Amino acid sequence: MSGTARQFELIGAPFDGASTLGYPGSRFAPARIRQQLGWITQRVERGEVFSLETGALHAAPRLGDGGDAEVVAHDLMATLDATSARVSRSVREGNVPILLGGDDCFLYAGSKGLHDATAGSVAVIHFDAHLDVMDRNAQQGTHSQSSGMRRALELPRASAAHSIQVGLRHFNFPSSRAYLEDAGLARITAAEYSRIGTEAAVERILARVAGAEHVHLSFDIDAIDPAHAPGAGALEPGGLTSREAIEAIMALAPHCDSFSVTEVNPMTDHQDMTATLAAYLCYYFAVFGQDRAER
Repeated sequence: MSGTARQFELIGAPFDGASTLGYPGSRFAPARIRQQLGWITQRVERGEVFSLETGALHAAPRLGDGGDAEVVAHDLMATLDATSARVSRSVREGNVPILLGGDDCFLYAGSKGLHDATAGSVAVIHFDAHLDVMDRNAQQGTHSQSSGMRRALELPRASAAHSIQVGLRHFNFPSSRAYLEDAGLARITAAEYSRIGTEAAVERILARVAGAEHVHLSFDIDAIDPAHAPGAGALEPGGLTSREAIEAIMALAPHCDSFSVTEVNPMTDHQDMTATLAAYLCYYFAVFGQDRAER
């Protein structure tokens, strides 16, 4: 790793119109995550921040705030188009976008934004309790919070062969199982993650994305156990711990070209526990992703 440290850009997506079957309220998350980031970044002195994780001084990341994408409250497709275009603009300007959802329809918008701004294959690392490979249903349509991964992998240069889902648990649709088998999509369930530990899980993730030219890392906050992240669009017990999530982000950040955090819900959160965790995930991504790893 060498050269100028990468520039990161926060982009808000204050929209939860695709969470038709989950708790509404994630539209308020970008503002709350930014507020909590302010508490973290005020510790920077003379361009450095002291990491108690590593015991070292780190250069403070070049982290700018690009404001919010132009979401359209009544129009899901217009919102997805505007948000993916905003992410693409960030990439073309030389930034690493950090997209703050909003609900998990932005898994698709974040992936598409990276895809459309680059040449070559795109892999998706998808942390989530759920598969998000629904094709369509009467209640949610085709681009809801339950379809983001499927729609992302339908992009022309998206590579299912290099993509992986992490933190999955409990029950899902039989049709989703059939899709996973056809697509060849890899997964590490929450139970398996707990058994093998973060180091081994990260090794498997990096082995999976190796060979892809670009990587989008999407983190639905419900990948984390509700005990650590109570303010989520859906509550699924038995998830990752906040410690496991932080350590995974630290290790994966240098290998990723864009990042999104979705489904934080301030309306159901407890004293900003979840928004604070999301803010830390973003800051760890920026601190430890300043130098892109060579592939």
